[in-house]
Amino acid sequence: MAAAKKNKGTVGVIGLGIMGGSFAKNLAAHGWRVIGYDLSAKARKAAERAGVEIAKDAVDVATKAPIVLTSLPKPQALIETARALAAAKLPRRTVVEMSTFAISDKEKAEAILRNAGHTMLDVPVSGTGAQAAVGDLVFYASGDTKTVRKLQPMFEAFGRKVYDTGAFGNGSKMKYVANLLVAIHNVASAEAMVYGMKAGLAPQAIFDLIQGGAGNSRIFELRAPMMVKNNYKTVTMKIDVWDKDMQVIGDYGRKIKVPTPMFDASKPVYLKAQKMGLGAQDTAAVCAVLEKQAKVKRKR
Repeated sequence: MAAAKKNKGTVGVIGLGIMGGSFAKNLAAHGWRVIGYDLSAKARKAAERAGVEIAKDAVDVATKAPIVLTSLPKPQALIETARALAAAKLPRRTVVEMSTFAISDKEKAEAILRNAGHTMLDVPVSGTGAQAAVGDLVFYASGDTKTVRKLQPMFEAFGRKVYDTGAFGNGSKMKYVANLLVAIHNVASAEAMVYGMKAGLAPQAIFDLIQGGAGNSRIFELRAPMMVKNNYKTVTMKIDVWDKDMQVIGDYGRKIKVPTPMFDASKPVYLKAQKMGLGAQDTAAVCAVLEKQAKVKRKR
């Protein structure tokens, strides 16, 4: 019965971490045959339990799948993967790059793959790990329009909306805009929570009343519950990984010479969280930084 459901096509996923693992799991659940690979044995086992066929390496993924999603932690990993796929001399493949990297790094990988006869799209994702787990994601696709349109049924299997943003690289630009807002809203949410707690309000009451008012935001809804519990170990985005994203956004902002005063003001709070040893915890942990600065003492 399970095998009969897998008739929608074959998709490869290289990188089975928080995001890529969710992509693979949701695609498999929606009837796609999914071939995956990750350097982490733990990630491979989790994906296999979700119905993903595990390949021996990235080239093996692309050998078996005509469409390959890449969700990698560093740009160098993307470049190395592109080189490996190009050297393998495979039939034409479509590579959908879904990480948040500098546009120049994605352009380098795109050129490597194009010269080998493959098509690469730049498709960053808007959403957290928690949203990825339930398919509540938005995709900013850029590159060949016909390819984007052709892949729409696939995107709908693990997200709620895909937008064609035009020329290659526009997807990344849109992701920078979205993440700039996320960076600010996350710190703003923590600042509001700490302000209320220091004023003597109960954390849960702050969340409940803000959620129903004009000050609410999607990020407040996602991250404030962790701030209420003072527990940041259920990670939707690690602070250490987020630091990479913020560096990319800041670098691009300086390149195009646009002022980003509120984004710049949020950066030191994330850096302080890392110095406090919170780098492996969720970005909502910036609340702990501001609590310490405000000398907030929670009631037990």
